[in-house]
Amino acid sequence: MYEKTFKRTLDLILALALAIPFGIVGLIVAILIKVDSKGHIFFKQERLGQDGKIFKIFKFRTMIENAMSVGSGLSTFEGDPRVTRLGSILRKTSLDEIPQLINVIKGEMSFVGPRPPVPYHPKKYKDYSSKEKKRFNVRPGITGYAQVKGRNSLTWAERFVFDNEYVDSQSLLLDLKIVSLTLYKIVKSENIHGPNRRKKSN
Repeated sequence: MYEKTFKRTLDLILALALAIPFGIVGLIVAILIKVDSKGHIFFKQERLGQDGKIFKIFKFRTMIENAMSVGSGLSTFEGDPRVTRLGSILRKTSLDEIPQLINVIKGEMSFVGPRPPVPYHPKKYKDYSSKEKKRFNVRPGITGYAQVKGRNSLTWAERFVFDNEYVDSQSLLLDLKIVSLTLYKIVKSENIHGPNRRKKSN
Protein backbone atom coordinates (compact mmCIF):
# COMPACT_ATOMS: atom_id res chain seq x y z
CA MET A 1 0.00 0.00 0.00
CA TYR A 2 2.85 2.40 0.88
CA GLU A 3 4.60 1.83 -2.47
CA LYS A 4 1.43 2.07 -4.56
CA THR A 5 0.01 5.24 -3.01
CA PHE A 6 1.92 7.45 -0.60
CA LYS A 7 5.43 6.77 -1.87
CA ARG A 8 4.80 8.02 -5.41
CA THR A 9 3.26 11.24 -4.07
CA LEU A 10 6.21 11.75 -1.74
CA ASP A 11 8.68 11.10 -4.57
CA LEU A 12 7.02 13.68 -6.79
CA ILE A 13 6.82 16.36 -4.10
CA LEU A 14 10.46 15.84 -3.09
CA ALA A 15 11.69 15.77 -6.70
CA LEU A 16 9.93 19.03 -7.52
CA ALA A 17 11.22 20.64 -4.32
CA LEU A 18 14.79 19.64 -5.20
CA ALA A 19 14.49 20.64 -8.85
CA ILE A 20 15.69 24.22 -8.34
CA PRO A 21 18.64 23.67 -5.93
CA PHE A 22 19.76 20.53 -7.74
CA GLY A 23 19.20 22.30 -11.03
CA ILE A 24 21.66 25.02 -10.02
CA VAL A 25 24.24 22.44 -8.98
CA GLY A 26 23.53 20.50 -12.16
CA LEU A 27 24.13 23.58 -14.31
CA ILE A 28 27.54 24.09 -12.70
CA VAL A 29 28.38 20.40 -13.21
CA ALA A 30 27.25 20.57 -16.85
CA ILE A 31 29.56 23.51 -17.53
CA LEU A 32 32.48 21.75 -15.87
CA ILE A 33 31.86 18.61 -17.93
CA LYS A 34 32.07 20.59 -21.18
CA VAL A 35 35.28 22.27 -19.99
CA ASP A 36 36.84 19.03 -18.73
CA SER A 37 36.34 16.79 -21.78
CA LYS A 38 34.77 16.50 -25.22
CA GLY A 39 31.38 14.85 -25.57
CA HIS A 40 27.79 15.05 -24.41
CA ILE A 41 26.86 16.34 -20.97
CA PHE A 42 24.44 13.53 -20.25
CA PHE A 43 24.88 9.78 -20.32
CA LYS A 44 21.70 7.91 -21.28
CA GLN A 45 21.38 4.16 -21.04
CA GLU A 46 18.56 1.63 -21.23
CA ARG A 47 17.69 -0.01 -17.91
CA LEU A 48 15.13 -2.52 -16.63
CA GLY A 49 12.45 -0.87 -14.56
CA GLN A 50 9.27 -1.91 -12.80
CA ASP A 51 7.74 -5.09 -14.21
CA GLY A 52 10.71 -5.46 -16.55
CA LYS A 53 9.83 -2.39 -18.62
CA ILE A 54 12.79 -0.77 -20.35
CA PHE A 55 13.43 2.95 -19.82
CA LYS A 56 16.33 5.33 -20.34
CA ILE A 57 18.19 6.41 -17.23
CA PHE A 58 19.84 9.84 -17.13
CA LYS A 59 23.22 10.53 -15.55
CA PHE A 60 25.96 13.09 -15.99
CA ARG A 61 28.67 11.71 -18.26
CA THR A 62 31.71 10.62 -16.25
CA MET A 63 33.64 8.80 -18.98
CA ILE A 64 35.02 9.59 -22.40
CA GLU A 65 32.55 9.55 -25.26
CA ASN A 66 31.58 6.04 -26.45
CA ALA A 67 33.45 4.50 -23.50
CA MET A 68 31.20 1.43 -23.48
CA SER A 69 32.61 0.33 -26.84
CA VAL A 70 36.23 0.26 -25.64
CA GLY A 71 38.16 -1.15 -22.72
CA SER A 72 36.23 -3.32 -20.24
CA GLY A 73 32.74 -2.33 -21.41
CA LEU A 74 30.27 -2.00 -18.51
CA SER A 75 32.89 -2.60 -15.82
CA THR A 76 35.15 0.21 -14.68
CA PHE A 77 37.98 0.16 -12.18
CA GLU A 78 40.05 2.47 -10.03
CA GLY A 79 42.34 4.37 -12.36
CA ASP A 80 40.31 3.44 -15.47
CA PRO A 81 41.62 5.81 -18.18
CA ARG A 82 38.12 6.07 -19.65
CA VAL A 83 36.89 7.94 -16.56
CA THR A 84 37.50 11.67 -16.88
CA ARG A 85 39.13 13.75 -14.17
CA LEU A 86 35.84 15.39 -13.27
CA GLY A 87 34.03 12.08 -13.71
CA SER A 88 36.05 10.51 -10.91
CA ILE A 89 34.87 13.24 -8.54
CA LEU A 90 31.27 12.98 -9.70
CA ARG A 91 31.26 9.23 -9.10
CA LYS A 92 32.75 9.47 -5.61
CA THR A 93 30.23 12.15 -4.58
CA SER A 94 27.32 10.58 -6.56
CA LEU A 95 26.67 13.95 -8.19
CA ASP A 96 26.45 12.10 -11.50
CA GLU A 97 23.08 10.76 -10.30
CA ILE A 98 21.40 14.21 -10.14
CA PRO A 99 19.75 13.93 -13.60
CA GLN A 100 17.80 10.92 -12.34
CA LEU A 101 15.42 13.46 -10.82
CA ILE A 102 14.01 13.50 -14.35
CA ASN A 103 13.35 9.75 -14.12
CA VAL A 104 11.67 10.23 -10.74
CA ILE A 105 9.38 12.99 -12.03
CA LYS A 106 8.48 10.87 -15.05
CA GLY A 107 7.49 8.02 -12.72
CA GLU A 108 10.16 5.63 -14.00
CA MET A 109 12.14 5.68 -10.75
CA SER A 110 11.82 6.39 -7.06
CA PHE A 111 14.33 7.92 -4.68
CA VAL A 112 14.65 4.55 -2.93
CA GLY A 113 14.36 1.13 -4.54
CA PRO A 114 16.44 -1.61 -6.21
CA ARG A 115 19.00 -0.18 -8.63
CA PRO A 116 17.93 -0.89 -12.24
CA PRO A 117 20.27 -3.20 -14.19
CA VAL A 118 20.86 -2.95 -17.93
CA PRO A 119 18.51 -5.16 -20.01
CA TYR A 120 21.19 -7.73 -20.80
CA HIS A 121 23.30 -7.87 -17.59
CA PRO A 122 23.56 -9.86 -15.41
CA LYS A 123 20.94 -11.50 -17.66
CA LYS A 124 17.83 -10.74 -19.70
CA TYR A 125 14.53 -10.20 -17.89
CA LYS A 126 13.04 -13.42 -19.25
CA ASP A 127 15.93 -15.40 -17.76
CA TYR A 128 15.43 -14.21 -14.18
CA SER A 129 13.78 -16.69 -11.85
CA SER A 130 10.41 -15.82 -10.32
CA LYS A 131 12.18 -15.13 -7.03
CA GLU A 132 14.69 -12.80 -8.68
CA LYS A 133 11.91 -10.97 -10.51
CA LYS A 134 10.41 -9.85 -7.20
CA ARG A 135 12.81 -6.91 -7.17
CA PHE A 136 11.10 -5.65 -10.33
CA ASN A 137 7.72 -5.44 -8.59
CA VAL A 138 8.55 -1.90 -7.46
CA ARG A 139 10.03 1.17 -9.11
CA PRO A 140 13.85 1.14 -9.19
CA GLY A 141 15.61 3.71 -7.04
CA ILE A 142 18.41 6.23 -7.14
CA THR A 143 19.65 4.46 -4.03
CA GLY A 144 18.56 1.25 -2.38
CA TYR A 145 18.92 -1.30 0.39
CA ALA A 146 21.66 -3.21 -1.46
CA GLN A 147 23.61 0.03 -1.94
CA VAL A 148 23.81 0.75 1.79
CA LYS A 149 24.55 -2.89 2.55
CA GLY A 150 27.59 -3.07 0.32
CA ARG A 151 27.11 -1.15 -2.91
CA ASN A 152 29.62 -2.33 -5.53
CA SER A 153 31.32 -4.80 -3.18
CA LEU A 154 28.29 -7.12 -3.46
CA THR A 155 27.80 -9.81 -6.08
CA TRP A 156 24.59 -9.73 -8.11
CA ALA A 157 23.23 -12.68 -6.13
CA GLU A 158 23.78 -10.78 -2.88
CA ARG A 159 22.15 -7.65 -4.31
CA PHE A 160 19.05 -9.62 -5.26
CA VAL A 161 18.72 -10.93 -1.70
CA PHE A 162 18.79 -7.43 -0.21
CA ASP A 163 16.53 -6.06 -2.96
CA ASN A 164 13.90 -8.70 -2.21
CA GLU A 165 14.17 -7.98 1.50
CA TYR A 166 13.44 -4.36 0.69
CA VAL A 167 10.39 -5.23 -1.42
CA ASP A 168 9.00 -7.31 1.45
CA SER A 169 9.71 -4.71 4.15
CA GLN A 170 9.47 -1.31 2.45
CA SER A 171 8.13 1.54 4.54
CA LEU A 172 8.68 5.25 5.04
CA LEU A 173 10.91 4.56 8.04
CA LEU A 174 13.07 2.13 6.04
CA ASP A 175 13.35 4.60 3.16
CA LEU A 176 14.49 7.36 5.53
CA LYS A 177 17.05 5.00 7.03
CA ILE A 178 18.39 4.07 3.57
CA VAL A 179 18.67 7.73 2.52
CA SER A 180 20.55 8.55 5.73
CA LEU A 181 22.94 5.64 5.29
CA THR A 182 23.46 6.56 1.64
CA LEU A 183 24.59 10.07 2.59
CA TYR A 184 26.91 8.61 5.22
CA LYS A 185 28.51 6.21 2.75
CA ILE A 186 28.96 8.97 0.16
CA VAL A 187 30.83 11.07 2.72
CA LYS A 188 32.93 8.07 3.80
CA SER A 189 33.41 6.85 0.17
CA GLU A 190 32.62 3.30 1.27
CA ASN A 191 32.23 0.29 -1.02
CA ILE A 192 32.96 2.10 -4.27
CA HIS A 193 35.01 -0.85 -5.54
CA GLY A 194 33.68 -4.07 -7.01
CA PRO A 195 34.19 -7.53 -5.48
CA ASN A 196 36.78 -8.56 -8.05
CA ARG A 197 40.23 -6.99 -8.24
CA ARG A 198 39.00 -4.20 -5.95
CA LYS A 199 37.77 -2.37 -9.03
CA LYS A 200 34.81 -0.10 -9.31
CA SER A 201 31.85 -1.31 -11.36
CA ASN A 202 29.68 1.01 -13.43
